[in-house]
Amino acid sequence: MVVTEQKPIEEIVESLGDEKDVFIVNCSGCPEGLETGGEDEVLKIKSELENAGKAVVDWIAIDFLCNKELVATRLIRKIDSLQKADSLLVVSCGIGVQAVAAIVDKVTRPALNTVSLGGIQGKWRSEERCQECGDCYLAYTGGICPITSCTKSLLNGACGGYKDDRCEIDPEKDCGWMLIYQRLKNLDRLDLLKQARKLRNFNNMMPSAELRQESFWDIEQETAK
Repeated sequence: MVVTEQKPIEEIVESLGDEKDVFIVNCSGCPEGLETGGEDEVLKIKSELENAGKAVVDWIAIDFLCNKELVATRLIRKIDSLQKADSLLVVSCGIGVQAVAAIVDKVTRPALNTVSLGGIQGKWRSEERCQECGDCYLAYTGGICPITSCTKSLLNGACGGYKDDRCEIDPEKDCGWMLIYQRLKNLDRLDLLKQARKLRNFNNMMPSAELRQESFWDIEQETAK
């Protein structure tokens, strides 16, 4: 199970900025099991967004957002609502947010933070990766994770060593920040690069004290041995 915690609604609203019309995508997998997702939580987020002056044009629940083929098949049924939306809010782990962003040409923002339990959390066959940092930055990077796509995990742009859009450390690898730049350019949202990101708080990688008191925590720790 991939463990998630809800972002404060204030942080979500701030990330939306002037965007008014929002489409919510909910993962019915891990988040629903942890009660950070599911219909009740989506309706709660919807109500909070509307109280903040946003409009939720529609929402959809998909069994597992880490299956891009399934995501694409389900989202195509909501094409009219998607076209009305300024951006998507994804109730999922970081991989789910990135998977949706890879399919839909709109800014995609996370509603949750993904935290680490240690050990192996399953396998994802595609290129999206989540390091379970506990403070998801995908709202500002076009749905491409700077921590996993950049070899140095830089948060505020590329280093000075990249060459021909390739990584300084591994020249066979694309520079993560050039990928982010191209994605934001295609979305006409290069303005997001002007917003400096705060330094990482590595304490956020661990689940909160409240989560560590849940029964699933003991089970996960035992199975990780």
